[in-house]
Amino acid sequence: MSGARPVHREAKKGHLMTAAVGTDSTSPHDQLPLLQVIVGSTRPGRVGLPVAEWFVSEVAEPGPFDVELVDLAEVNLPMFDEPRHPRLGQYEHEHTHRWSATVARADAFVMVVPEYNYSYNAALKNAIDYLYDEWHHKPVGFVSYGGAGAGTRAVQALKQVVTTLRMVPIFESVNIPFVAKLRTEDGRIEPTAAMSESAMSMTAELARWVEPLSGLRNEAGLRNGAGLRDEAARSSTDGHSRRVRRDLLSTRTGTGVEP
Repeated sequence: MSGARPVHREAKKGHLMTAAVGTDSTSPHDQLPLLQVIVGSTRPGRVGLPVAEWFVSEVAEPGPFDVELVDLAEVNLPMFDEPRHPRLGQYEHEHTHRWSATVARADAFVMVVPEYNYSYNAALKNAIDYLYDEWHHKPVGFVSYGGAGAGTRAVQALKQVVTTLRMVPIFESVNIPFVAKLRTEDGRIEPTAAMSESAMSMTAELARWVEPLSGLRNEAGLRNGAGLRDEAARSSTDGHSRRVRRDLLSTRTGTGVEP
């Protein structure tokens, strides 16, 4: 099943558009860096999806990135089932190849994180552990949510994982306490001014790290996002790509609130 819903903007004209699966209407030279917003929670009734949709709507336009929403519930990875270590890149399963193609083309990440028992959830850890080089030398920010702790303990635990994969977790973050109080009747998130300001600050800081880390990827012989997105336009290998308009995000609803 498709797991990524790019909110794609033409770099020079600055507006959102829709495009068919596996296509890209801009040349690699016109592309903005790609920010993937990964929805970590997969459980029914999760608040993570509307939180992620709010964040995308906040930063997608105007902004320094093209933005892609990646929902782990739709990616639907089984518990890690590759026989070889991910650092070898010798994947046997089609779901791993698709996930690899999705993550590899990103230039930066935002992980939308719930807090389960003072840490982050298993589905997100599983998705991270599937890959290795694809994460290297890329900046990552966090949107966390919960009760009084606002999911911050989950983020602290995650930082140890992402640094092991040579990612760069930035200081700026979005931490949402008592997230249930921000749900509207139709399931959307009604942000506070502080949330909106934090989202923009974090996105700006992520953008500052893209170019220097891209240089490190080149030095290490790792492919960078723009070239991979150009490859995806000519190939159907990546099964997680489909385009949506940002205005459609506000029409989605959900029920229930997770801890």
